[in-house]
Amino acid sequence: MDLPFDTEHEKTKLAQVREHEEEDIAQILSEKYSMSYIDLSLKEVDVDALRVVPEEVAHTAEAAAFMKAAKVLSLAIHNPNNTALPKLLEDLAERGFEIQKYLVSRKSLDKLLARYSDLTTTTQSKPGVFVVAPEILANISQAAEPRKKLLQELESTAALKALERVSRTFELVLAGAFALRASDIHFEPSEGKTVLRLRIDGLLSELYSFDAQTYHLLNSRIKLLSGMKLNVTNRAQDGRFSIEKGTSQIEMRVSFIPGNFGESIVMRILDPEATKVSYKELGIPPKLLARLETEIRRPNGMLLTTGPTGSGKTTTLYSFLREIHSPEIKIITIEDPVEYHLDGIVQTQVSGETYTFAEGLKSIVRQDPDIIMVGEIRDQETTNIAIQAALTGHFVFSTLHTNNAAGTFPRLVDLGADPKSFGSAVTVSMAQRLVRKLDPNQKKERPLTADEKQMIAKVFEPLADKTLIPEKIETVWEPAPTSEAETGYKGRVGLYEAIFMDDELANFLRENPPENEIAKAAAKQGYLTMAQDGIIKALNGDTSLSEVLSTVDIPR
Repeated sequence: MDLPFDTEHEKTKLAQVREHEEEDIAQILSEKYSMSYIDLSLKEVDVDALRVVPEEVAHTAEAAAFMKAAKVLSLAIHNPNNTALPKLLEDLAERGFEIQKYLVSRKSLDKLLARYSDLTTTTQSKPGVFVVAPEILANISQAAEPRKKLLQELESTAALKALERVSRTFELVLAGAFALRASDIHFEPSEGKTVLRLRIDGLLSELYSFDAQTYHLLNSRIKLLSGMKLNVTNRAQDGRFSIEKGTSQIEMRVSFIPGNFGESIVMRILDPEATKVSYKELGIPPKLLARLETEIRRPNGMLLTTGPTGSGKTTTLYSFLREIHSPEIKIITIEDPVEYHLDGIVQTQVSGETYTFAEGLKSIVRQDPDIIMVGEIRDQETTNIAIQAALTGHFVFSTLHTNNAAGTFPRLVDLGADPKSFGSAVTVSMAQRLVRKLDPNQKKERPLTADEKQMIAKVFEPLADKTLIPEKIETVWEPAPTSEAETGYKGRVGLYEAIFMDDELANFLRENPPENEIAKAAAKQGYLTMAQDGIIKALNGDTSLSEVLSTVDIPR
């Protein structure tokens, strides 16, 4: 028996084949006309770019703009031989636009032209700036359970049209990140879905999953805002944009890298309020803090702070710079990149091979600065110039990647520094880590076990200044979350250690001793190590013992 012929199904199938053929032809023709090809079916359109070309002109010339970053305009062209196109290109050039031409299929162009109907209801936005509505932020941040509220709001956006859905979803993600005090937003595509994760208090937390279409629309939206190329998906791209949050403006540093199932996106939230914290509020132990207050005011020398990425080194250095800044001194920085802007300080940024840390440092020294901050010492040339600057009347702040304060000196030798210069150049070597702070309203006290007491005694054994050891070593604090959505932690605090240069240490370092021997020699100075600082903070209830043990090396 013959099966009935499904006419509608065959028509749909034929239409899909024709669409694929049309895109294939457009891609082939793009090579002929030496233009880039792009499929706009899953790309979001920048309405500010659309406004650049009047609707009537776009229909006549079969061309319309879909992305604008400053004066760089991306123009979708369907017919390169259209007689009205040269006049449009000439007009755009006279208006100062740099044109990036893309060949598109008729379907892509029709989608773009259809968007002109949205311009009557869409207000013009600032290039590279996204505004988070105060009411949306308040709706999430003031909820009893912000995470649960955010999930409910994201679920409710699924029924909206594509244009409304992507803008609303993106605004909710940003508002949720602010409400939950996240430092980074991650979009991670996998097979069939894209996972949204937020880094809160240093730890990543999975929050939500998006379907493929919503992810592609968000991808395009973020690229448009960050000034990236929409049609580049096979190599890494970096960009930035700003967010207006109430009366403040927050910078977002954005990174795209290609993956098996799409581009992974990470957005770093650079809230200027984070750097306005005083150095006295960072968690630096009192004895160490008193010594640092003297050291950072020296007329020459070098303070190096060490630790892994994300350990708060930049925040610490910025807090020092703000403390010592005054109209009588000139401070210049060279950073990669400039993350936070500091009033009254000249900040410069490295740029590829033309303005490296080493080249920038050479130029900065000729600018008659009193204080120089180098974002990171990472090669021999930068190391030697920084040391010379410290020896010739400048105070240098910088960072280095080592595990602890004692590891600073062997690392400098590895980078080509002469250990004989350490005594005169390096005045302070610091190390730091960040641990999560216990929420005062969600913590409980418990007695120490016998093994824990023994371990703590071993940690404090080499400490020369016994007055720093707490009198009561009987209990510690641990998190006591009130719901599944809570962790019992809120915010982070630093663990610190430092070694100060003196004559004895300078002579000892001339022979380039190993790291463990430097640590033993420095212990005589009587300052806490990071492990000792962490134990004291756990005993005081600032953090938990488990948090300290997972962050720093503890002798067992």
